[in-house]
Amino acid sequence: MALEWMAWTMPTAIFFITIVCILVAMTIWQVKSPSGERKGFLPISTTPGDRLFIGLLGSAYIHLLWIGLTTLTLWIAFVIALAWMVILMRWG
Repeated sequence: MALEWMAWTMPTAIFFITIVCILVAMTIWQVKSPSGERKGFLPISTTPGDRLFIGLLGSAYIHLLWIGLTTLTLWIAFVIALAWMVILMRWG
């Protein structure tokens, strides 16, 4: 039985490096300037870390739905997911 390794492509590496950079930046931001919970359009009070987590999950679902329901380029889903993240982080 042969071992199968994950094929790391440049887009995959960029994706994971970007997520790590976002998490590091968020950690530094919260250490330098801690913020409390606030109520936005989400039905719960959230911290910036909560909104980041919800935004990343939402972005993943946007991409999965896009792949499953359309044959259009994935870049459109990327723009929609990016807009979702900005709106959620700002007003969520």
